[in-house]
Amino acid sequence: MSGAALGLEIVFVFFLALFLLHRYGDFRKQHRLVIIATLLAWYLCFLIVFILPLDVSTTIYNRCKLAVNSSPAESNGSYVTLAPSKQKCFKPWSYIPNGIMPIFWRVVYWTSQFLTWILLPFMQSYARSGGFSITGKIKTALIENAIYYGTYLLIFGAFLIYVAVNPNFNLQWNQLQTIGIAAANTWGLFLLVLLLGYGLVEIPRSHWNGAKRGYLLMKTYFKAAKLMTEKADAEENLEDIMEEVRKCPTEYQERMGRNMDDYEDFDERQNSYPSEKSLVKLHKQVIYSVQRHRRTQVQWQILLEQAFYLEDVAKNETSATRQFVHTFHSQEPENKIIQYFYTPTVDMCVCLFFPEWYWECLLRPWFYRVLAVVLATFSVIVVWSECTFFSTKPVLSLFAVFIQLAEKTYNYIYIEMACFLTIFFLSICVYSTVFRIRVFNYYYLASHHQTDAYSLLFSGMLFCRLTPPLCLNFLGLTHMDATISHKNTQPTAYTSIMGSMRVLSFIADGFYIYYPMLVVILCIATYFSLGTRCLNLLGFQQFMGDSEMTSDLIDEGKELIRREKRKRQRQEEGENRRREWKERYGNRDDSTRNRAVHTDQKESSFTETNANRPLSKYTRSNGRTERDRIELLQDAEPLDFNADSVNDDPLESDSGRYQPGGRYLSMSRSKIFDDV
Repeated sequence: MSGAALGLEIVFVFFLALFLLHRYGDFRKQHRLVIIATLLAWYLCFLIVFILPLDVSTTIYNRCKLAVNSSPAESNGSYVTLAPSKQKCFKPWSYIPNGIMPIFWRVVYWTSQFLTWILLPFMQSYARSGGFSITGKIKTALIENAIYYGTYLLIFGAFLIYVAVNPNFNLQWNQLQTIGIAAANTWGLFLLVLLLGYGLVEIPRSHWNGAKRGYLLMKTYFKAAKLMTEKADAEENLEDIMEEVRKCPTEYQERMGRNMDDYEDFDERQNSYPSEKSLVKLHKQVIYSVQRHRRTQVQWQILLEQAFYLEDVAKNETSATRQFVHTFHSQEPENKIIQYFYTPTVDMCVCLFFPEWYWECLLRPWFYRVLAVVLATFSVIVVWSECTFFSTKPVLSLFAVFIQLAEKTYNYIYIEMACFLTIFFLSICVYSTVFRIRVFNYYYLASHHQTDAYSLLFSGMLFCRLTPPLCLNFLGLTHMDATISHKNTQPTAYTSIMGSMRVLSFIADGFYIYYPMLVVILCIATYFSLGTRCLNLLGFQQFMGDSEMTSDLIDEGKELIRREKRKRQRQEEGENRRREWKERYGNRDDSTRNRAVHTDQKESSFTETNANRPLSKYTRSNGRTERDRIELLQDAEPLDFNADSVNDDPLESDSGRYQPGGRYLSMSRSKIFDDV
């Protein structure tokens, strides 16, 4: 089994990263280099999280083996070995041979750093450029990143000059490398604590609120109102861009159509012919507007399905038959396996097959509450350990206590599971915040293949910068980092490639120790929603139960959902009527058409024999009139006589405009941008 666990996790993490990237990215429309670069960044970061527990168990086994085979005289002060165990050290099932992990960590770490600091920023500018050629896009990317790269080179050059001039410093290459790693980890740790403080509170709270159906429905109405505003703004923006695209310099064309004298007298300053720079800018705006318009359209349909589902759950909670009834049938065919185990109604004896009513109306709220309590417990342990992990005598970090208890009995399965759950929970708190945050319309990870290339590359940059300090923080919580434990024991392979942070003592003994305590303040601020309240005061509409603006948006969203629901009901009723008409009068229609065809054949033969008689054409027109009448009845659209007017729903009109609060404007449904 040596190395088998490492190989299995490498393959598993690859498919996990590929699955997540497929959910957010679009493999068919986005550039292959963007997909490959983002996949590599996500894959390396997830790989570090999954492989680090194996490194911890291998390190504990090596310490045990060193303690058993060594004596105090043989150590020579290189390692202060642990007390020899009475029992023999058992090799873990996931043991990785010596020499593999250091090489593995070097390749993974430096590849991720090359991606986050050099390649991905350049690809961001390249993907967002509006150039029409590869050379033009590369030129634009180099110009935009000149200040970015120049700043780092200037700081690094100034530091090298200071070290060379000062005789008190005698830094070697390994120490310079450690300083660079410490600088990158310091930047990542600063952002890590901010994201961690939000995730530790928001994740348990979101699951607790997930058990409240009324809360979810009100929040969905609120999202519908905001998304309709964004959707209307995207449509208006796209229309404005299209007007600029359609513009043509008519004055220039008129001058060109005249003689040469008129053309020579033409004032070039009045010429509105677009330049290449303006076309590049316009092309960039077109790409952005089309992508935003497509994203809002898809998100609107997804939000409608979610609202209809929550309304169905609210109605079925009081069902006496305990059978879940859907208002609308699913548009996509269900999986046969899921359909077999997830039936609308079953007897109580087969409740283990997850009937839909029992799960949606009875079990799911309790499941979310229990999960929220478990996650909240983990969050409390993390906050306590972040504030006390620097204490070694006594050991106050609960994660360090768990690992040390398992280390005494060499229970490697327990060690790996404890390490994996710890770092996995920390990663979920940090990474989920990265997926949730939105910086206006410049950075936004949207599911269902609606994330643009710029946001995908930016997420890869964040992951690569956050993962190394996240792992160092985890090793500090478990006292596997010698800088925290103050023990001269054998370090993990991951810590060995980072170098000794003693080169910068003010970072090792100051920033790394006391800055994570700030997570307490951030958790308190997140619990009382201080950030949400500040954004609401600044004019960014946020979901707050005690806000009048929130109530108005909920009412507006409820009205929008009601109209969309009525519109879909009319469509389904029309389809059902046409289906019933075909089932009822389909045979009669075929026989009528056969008789009409037979009559046409008779009349045509009669016309050939009696060509001089003009009455035959009138006889033929009668058959065609009957046929047209039948086809007209088949194609007729059913009307909703319960509506206020024939065109009661303003959302159905292509040319009409609807402004709920002055924010909605529909646009033409032409397929202009299908080729963009």
